[in-house]
Amino acid sequence: MDHPELVAYALAKPGASEDEPWEGDLVAKVGGKIFAFLGGGGLGVKCGRDADEAAELRERYPEAVTIMAYIGRYGWNSIDLDAAAGAIPDDELRELVDASYDAVVAKLPRSKRPV
Repeated sequence: MDHPELVAYALAKPGASEDEPWEGDLVAKVGGKIFAFLGGGGLGVKCGRDADEAAELRERYPEAVTIMAYIGRYGWNSIDLDAAAGAIPDDELRELVDASYDAVVAKLPRSKRPV
């Protein structure tokens, strides 16, 4: 899965919107909260409740997945899509976006959740 396809997939989620809070850093938000970092040709997603759960993905794909700067301790990973090509199946990349989206939506107040 290439970067434009992944961006399109993330932004097709119910209630998803595109934002650029920092110059050149595209993010996907739902209810005003980021669920995917899409800048720089990579992907940053929430991969568990905490850093320990997120570490499982890094252990499975050490060449493609790293702890995300600043927010990695909260369960966020960065995925290098060039290194992931062929290593991480497309279905799993979609599942990672889905799980990150679901985790963010679950914490939103009902009034901000997409229908």
